Amino acid sequence: MEAKLKKLENMADLLKTLGHPIRLFIIICLMNKKCNVSEIQQQLSLPQSTVSQHLRILKAKKIIEGERSGIEIKYSLIDDSAKKIVEFLLDNYEEIATNK
Repeated sequence: MEAKLKKLENMADLLKTLGHPIRLFIIICLMNKKCNVSEIQQQLSLPQSTVSQHLRILKAKKIIEGERSGIEIKYSLIDDSAKKIVEFLLDNYEEIATNK
């Protein structure tokens, strides 16, 4: 029972992490391509510090990873469970996926 409870705690933690609109948007951005902070920031029209804060949270939870190339870091989605959850949401909220 303890192992099941731990698994449920991990699932709840993932949902909490994804439960912020900025982090959801970042995941959507990273589902099809790698992006740097500036690319994400331009799409969100938010300060770079705000975007960086959310990227740090996603990275700490091992949902995304960053790959350094010179001074630039390109982020990519690495957590399949997070991807499946966001795909489910997009399937059920088509207007978000199609930018309507």
